[in-house]
Amino acid sequence: MIKKRTKSIYIDGKWEDLDPSKLVTVYNPATLEPLTEVANGGGVETEKAIEAAAQAFPLWSSMPGRKRSTFLYKASQLMLEDAERLGEILTIEQGKPLKEAIGEVKGAAQFLLWYAEEAARSYGEWLPSSISGKRMLVIPKPVGVVGAITPWNFPSSMITRKLGPALAAGCTVVLKPSPETPLSAIEIIKIFEKAGMPAGVVNLVTGDAEAIGKEMLTNKKVSLITFTGSTAVGKYLMRESANQLKKVSLELGGHAPLIVFDDANLEKAATLALASKFRNNGQTCICANRLYVHESIAKEFTTLLKEKVDQLIVGNGLDDDTDLGPLISQAACEKVQKHLDDALGKGAHILSGGKQLDKNLNGYFCPPTVITNVTDDMIVMNEETFGPLFPIQTFTDEEAVIQKANDTDYGLAAYIFTENTSRTLRVSEKLDYGIVGVNDVFPAVPEAPFGGIKQSGNSKEGGHHGMEEFIEKKFVSIGIER
Repeated sequence: MIKKRTKSIYIDGKWEDLDPSKLVTVYNPATLEPLTEVANGGGVETEKAIEAAAQAFPLWSSMPGRKRSTFLYKASQLMLEDAERLGEILTIEQGKPLKEAIGEVKGAAQFLLWYAEEAARSYGEWLPSSISGKRMLVIPKPVGVVGAITPWNFPSSMITRKLGPALAAGCTVVLKPSPETPLSAIEIIKIFEKAGMPAGVVNLVTGDAEAIGKEMLTNKKVSLITFTGSTAVGKYLMRESANQLKKVSLELGGHAPLIVFDDANLEKAATLALASKFRNNGQTCICANRLYVHESIAKEFTTLLKEKVDQLIVGNGLDDDTDLGPLISQAACEKVQKHLDDALGKGAHILSGGKQLDKNLNGYFCPPTVITNVTDDMIVMNEETFGPLFPIQTFTDEEAVIQKANDTDYGLAAYIFTENTSRTLRVSEKLDYGIVGVNDVFPAVPEAPFGGIKQSGNSKEGGHHGMEEFIEKKFVSIGIER
């Protein structure tokens, strides 16, 4: 499994040899052991990859959608057949429990399957004309070369959520994965290679994020940059892309509220609140970050939640009994601790967790922690923690809790638990979020649009909506003789 060096730059259908002077080490966050060395690519490699994608674009974009779909079908099938091995690689480089990792790989394959089906369904329009001597068409056309930048928290599914619709639409791609998790990206590119993807259609460059991103932003042959990551980086990409009016598709951070109303099924609410917050150890952009519980059921609910959190097992993701793996880095652990210290300093109480973990754990481990007596001035109630810290605040008034939930610059996901149909519709309509889960904390599926509003993003991934990001609409006006 562990190799001294792994080729990680794939351009025009070929794996580039590694330059010994430009290598970086990939580490296992659960053990801090080195896994392998990969290429620390930069602007030069990115320019070559963009040129290869540009050269491949005419043939790929003119190919019938049904034919493009065959490559995506094959890649999806290969991912499913190899899900256990790919899941183990994901766990070793990212840390999440193996069962979660395998689930992610299978989900990633489903995105390729969905867009294999969508590839033949890029429809145009025939517009009724108000002028007798004119006929009007709207023709869908792929935008061109796409620069795809993906994060470390879902290193497989974030790739296929971008590459699937881009390739289905007829675009060619240069992929830059996170420096923390290049190995999953390498394996996915190998799958496309095995599926027979034509040279230059998909390219991979690992390495210097700033240098690679700069080349994508300044190279005129890149028509669109699709990015998942922090809001700060998303803003930078948007500012710099303005120099060429380059399209930018952004899926950014969140600060999700989870509201438990007094008529909720409390067992379901506690189980799913825990599943949302502690999935991937809190390192998901849509995980619940603020928990609001109606005062009348707060004692019963927090008791249920505490019982469940107390049973969580933290450890190496490869161990069968592990529920929570490590965080991705020491900086991530320090951020969680900063949020916890701030809350405790302002009067919060620890309901569960908050204690030092087993000394035998050598990686970036952090205990799952729930706090009560939380106030609005605490950092945890205003910033995305991206870790296993869950603050609980009580409420009594529906309108007031909606206002609190909306009082943020972010608008990715929000969750409510209620058995009242009228409340379901009323509150869902009032929450300023791109995604609302009602008695459901796992809203992301290939067939539905995923994305936020406000400072959580400007685009959608998933469903037919996701493919629209990679398509331009060309208007053709034809004058005819009568």
